[in-house]
Formats: sequence, structure tokens, C-alpha cells
Amino acid sequence: MSHVKAGGTSKNTRDSQGQRLGVKLFGGQAVKTGQVIVRQVGMTKRAGVGTTLSRNFTIHAAKDGIIKMTSRKFRTHSGKSVRRTEVTVE
Repeated sequence: MSHVKAGGTSKNTRDSQGQRLGVKLFGGQAVKTGQVIVRQVGMTKRAGVGTTLSRNFTIHAAKDGIIKMTSRKFRTHSGKSVRRTEVTVE
């Protein structure tokens, strides 16, 4: 016979590491070509002039310059108008 009572199994032991998303460089800061400006899931921020959008929605600088972030209205696929931050490099 067992000397110890049966212990239950734990189900919540798995955990994944954070993805380190977010804004890496802010408006008014200097940026060099290829530097990451924003890491994001989906297009919460839009890529404007002087920036490129990669396959995982990361916004990179396409040229050297100063970052400018402005709020603009964009149309969604359903026709709804929503405010999004547009990231540009000047």
C-alpha cells in the first residue's frame, strides 16, 4: 500500500516567452536605414513614406531621417473608418 496520498497533476505549467513587441523608436528620434521602428501583430500602426512593412508587420526605416508619427483615418475592408497611427521617416 502507498504511504503517501496521491498528488494531483498540474495543468498550468506551460508558458511561452514574451514576443518583445511594441514601439522601438519614437517620433522625433533619428533613425538609420533598416532599423526596426515598430514590432506588432497586425497593422495597429501603418507604414507611411520612408518606411517598409515586412511580412510579420514589423515597420522598418527605408532611409535615414527623423521619425514622425501622425494619427490618420483609414478605411477597413468593411468600409468602416478607423483612426490609426501612421509612421513616416522624413
